[in-house]
Amino acid sequence: MPRAVQFDEYGGVEVLKVVEVPRPVPGAGQVLVRVKAAGINPGEAAIREGRLHERWPATFPSGQGSDLAGVVEEVGEGVERFKPGDEVIGFTDLRASQAELVLVEADHLVERPPNVPWEVAGALFVAGSTAYAAVRSVALQPGDTVAVSGAAGGVGSLAVQLAVLTGATVIGLAGESNHRWLSEHGVIPVDYGDGVAERIREASGGRLDAFIDTFGGGYVELAVSLGVDPKRIDTIADFEAAAEYGVMTKGSAAGASAEVLAELARLIDRGELEVPIARVYDLDDVQDAYRDLERRHTHGKIVLRP
Repeated sequence: MPRAVQFDEYGGVEVLKVVEVPRPVPGAGQVLVRVKAAGINPGEAAIREGRLHERWPATFPSGQGSDLAGVVEEVGEGVERFKPGDEVIGFTDLRASQAELVLVEADHLVERPPNVPWEVAGALFVAGSTAYAAVRSVALQPGDTVAVSGAAGGVGSLAVQLAVLTGATVIGLAGESNHRWLSEHGVIPVDYGDGVAERIREASGGRLDAFIDTFGGGYVELAVSLGVDPKRIDTIADFEAAAEYGVMTKGSAAGASAEVLAELARLIDRGELEVPIARVYDLDDVQDAYRDLERRHTHGKIVLRP
């Protein structure tokens, strides 16, 4: 029987387990995918802990995960675009991608381009669509200056690159160990912590047009204090501050489409976008993978390999 990550109650990483489940059977418009790689994301940890129960309640037993890449195993009635053996990138809305076999709606899948590695493909959707939506929301133009918090994280590392592609000047807030990577990708690195406001003013020449917050913890207030128009501030992490200051919260839902996924995959295939992979864990080590994620100090994405 195929295996999948599940949890039966809210809690820490210790509630996660890998269990045998019945083999899924694709219905009309569905594709059964044998997963090669599945990314993990902070939102999944928050759901598992019960912190998002009012917004996205879990039904137990609950699976986990949206991101996936793999090989088509079987197709349901009416699916003509894909056939068994096709290599695909996709997403599921059913919290189920961290598994060996996953049912996916056919319109949630795109072909995997040849130059997109499995680990990158499997980690692309959530972080990629979130970064895409966040960058688009602040309406960057050539000549603008934008700051991005958490600039070396799963979402931030993609957001800074997509922002650079707009022609804007991009300031990336990150620890010193990630400054070289940021510089190599056309980003001005700035250390976070005490004195960050003054460092941003210096790096921006006193003009900051937009701010993308991927980390939370006071960056919305910082952006407002730096004079950024709330209409050009987007946070994916601090919804309370967003409500207080009237800033945007455009994230994965705003960019969640196969069209966006295909465009991101094309950029990677052409060498115009890099998805840093921090670590790859076997499915059996899912608890360790989430412990790693929840330290919030990894550069890029953490991926599960079934």
